[in-house]
Formats: sequence, C-alpha cells, structure tokens
Amino acid sequence: MSTYVVTGAASGMGRAVAEKLAAAGHSVIDVDIVDATVMADLSTPAGRRRAATEVLERCDGRLDGAVMAAGLGPASGRTRLIAEVNFFGVTELLDAWRPALAAAGNAKAVVFSSNSSTTVPMVPGRAVRGFLAGDVDKAVGTLRIFGKQAPTFAYAASKIAISRWVRRTAVLPEWAGAGIRLNAIAPGAVLTPLLEKQLATPAEAKQIKRFPVPIGGFGDPSHLADWVVFMLSESADFLCGSVVFVDGGSDAWFRADDWPRGVPARRLRGYLRRMREFRH
Repeated sequence: MSTYVVTGAASGMGRAVAEKLAAAGHSVIDVDIVDATVMADLSTPAGRRRAATEVLERCDGRLDGAVMAAGLGPASGRTRLIAEVNFFGVTELLDAWRPALAAAGNAKAVVFSSNSSTTVPMVPGRAVRGFLAGDVDKAVGTLRIFGKQAPTFAYAASKIAISRWVRRTAVLPEWAGAGIRLNAIAPGAVLTPLLEKQLATPAEAKQIKRFPVPIGGFGDPSHLADWVVFMLSESADFLCGSVVFVDGGSDAWFRADDWPRGVPARRLRGYLRRMREFRH
C-alpha cells in the first residue's frame, strides 16, 4: 500500500483522484479548505505552512506521490486568490514535501495545469515572470490593466507559470536525481462543479460553448483521474517534466504548428552549453 497526498480533494478532479486511489487500497491524505482530513486555506502563507506540516506529520516523513489538484477558476474579484492558490499553493507545498517524496525512492508528483496555458492570448510575460520569481505582487499588479478580465489572465498566467516551474524543476538533481518524477496534466473543459456553476450563468455559458473542443462536449472528472493514476504508476517511470494535454483537442486546434519545434539558431549556444553542463 502506498501513501499519497491529494490537494483539492473535496470536489471535482481532485476528489475523483482521491476516490480512485483509496479504492485501489492506497492511503490518501486529502487536503482542502473544507471537508478534508487536512483542512487549510492554500491562499495564505500560513495556510500553506499548515498543510505542509500536517501532511508530513500524517505520512511519517514518506510520500509515494503527490497530486496537486487544488486550484481556483477565473472568478470575478479573485485575482490575488487565484495567484496564491494556483501557483504558490503548488510550489511551496511540493518544496516542503520533496524530502518525503525522495524518501520513497520512486515517487511521482502530478500538478494540475490547464490548456489555458496555451489558448489564452496576450498573457503578459511580466506576470509569468513574477510568479516564477516568487513575487505575487508583481504578478498580480501586472494584471490590473485588464480590469474585470484580470481573473481570466491571472488564471492563465498562473497555469503558464506552474507548467514552466514543473519543467524547470523536474529535471533538477534533487528531483529527477532523487527518484521523483514530476509532471503536469493540462485538462480542458471538464464537467466539475466549477464548470457547472459557470454553465448556469448565461453569459459565461455562451462563451464556454463557443470555445473549440474538436471532439465535442466536456471532459469527465473520472477519466482525468484515470490519467493521473497512470502518471502515479510505475508505467510512468520514464515520464519527467512533461505537460500532458487531455482537453478534447483544443490545444491542438489552436496550436498545431507551435510544438514540437526545433532549437532556434539564436539559442543554439545556450543549448550546447547546457549539454556540456549535464555531461559534467
């Protein structure tokens, strides 16, 4: 039996993951702001410290996996909350739990990103850099120019930043070299309570239904949970620093020619330097 921690486990995709892991006989430490074994507000530094500490106490210093599903959607008036939960509610907790993941010897960590990381236009690079620098004021302050649409851009910027953080962090010696496989999953429109609430608002529902989903319809939280369970399994031992899109084809519809892309000539020198660094 393995021990996993799942944030955002009280509803939606996080709940579906926690239920599947528990049904398979694993021990699950569920984290959420309500209705959870570890109740903490991940929008505050104190809440994140509490979650980190309580989970480490309950797992006795060893975690076989972590699923970071807690997140806030682009709701009006919640720009800073979105930034705090979606980025720092992932990075600070994983940093705190890294020794426990390393203690397992072959642990997996799965972070929930989003296809908003590639389908929302005009997301300011300054906001993304603010997240990656650990400066929430810079990240949020940059988004004020968008007025009422700031939460939408905060959500997209937080998901771009967390995807980049995963890719940068996953390959480090203290992660990959310690046997931890860190990856991200990027869902599209999945029929969670959050999406149901948006669909109940005519103006939001109209926008959501206009968004291209080539296969049609919405995703099922249970199906996304199956992907996460796979990413926690031994079959994912060779998966490292990947962002897996499970979005009905939306990312491919918008960005078919953007990725994969070869190394541009202007970056070749840095590419070769990094290869030399790795060999040494």
